Amino acid sequence: MFFIRLLSRLPLSVLYVFSYLLYLVARYVIRYRKKVIDENLLHAFPEKTPRERKDIRNKFYRNFTDAFFAETIKMLTISEKELRQRFHVVNQEVVDDAVKAGKSTLMMAGHVFNWEMAILGVALNTEVTAETVYLKLNNPFFNELMLKIRTHFGGVMTEKKEFRRSMITMRSEPRIVHLAADQRPPVSDSRYTREFMNRPALFFEGGEFMAKKMGLPVFFGQITKEKRGHYRFEFTELARPPYTEHVAHSITDEFCRRLEENIRRQPELYLWSHKRWRI
Repeated sequence: MFFIRLLSRLPLSVLYVFSYLLYLVARYVIRYRKKVIDENLLHAFPEKTPRERKDIRNKFYRNFTDAFFAETIKMLTISEKELRQRFHVVNQEVVDDAVKAGKSTLMMAGHVFNWEMAILGVALNTEVTAETVYLKLNNPFFNELMLKIRTHFGGVMTEKKEFRRSMITMRSEPRIVHLAADQRPPVSDSRYTREFMNRPALFFEGGEFMAKKMGLPVFFGQITKEKRGHYRFEFTELARPPYTEHVAHSITDEFCRRLEENIRRQPELYLWSHKRWRI
């Protein structure tokens, strides 16, 4: 951990040199999950030419190594001033106002780079408690590292299994609950199948269930990359109570529609290496 922290104190410009070397290895040497990426892009963008899809894949590799190496490591020790310069949060006050009025709110987002920086950005900008639900990593070292990074500015991290218990306090302790709502759910979870980027995909419906059961407002978090190392994260209202006239899956469906829009604006930012569409 000491070495990682030492590495984290290097300027991002230096860390990007290392991430470029990793990009070359990922693209040309090990060809990291190339078959999975190409298959996902073919189904998602059948209207694009092979050259256009290849361009998306290559840009994905650059974003992948930048985000998972340089930017993630930097977040372990990044200053408040630098994070504010690099990550601009829009409409945070709209979400905060609902919590200040005594109502927990749900924030649903997808795996668009750099979602890890979004956890820190929201925690830094909010005036209320921000809780993120996460899946525990199998490797203890990396699990501890990611927890240290994600809580750098006071954000609360709750493991998915533990969150089932902490839900009980959502009325008595209002807060923002951040859900990565495009995770592929395991067989043991309740799952909803719908079209996503031109193929059937499985979705958690925990967010939909909580919102409708507890009457919670829901916000969508859209990520835009403005330039290397600089992002814009905008909250927009996705759904609000009462939900008496909402049909089944209405919140999940609207989340998927907005996430698709987010992906199509900058397709190189999505996690195409994930086996997201395995049914």
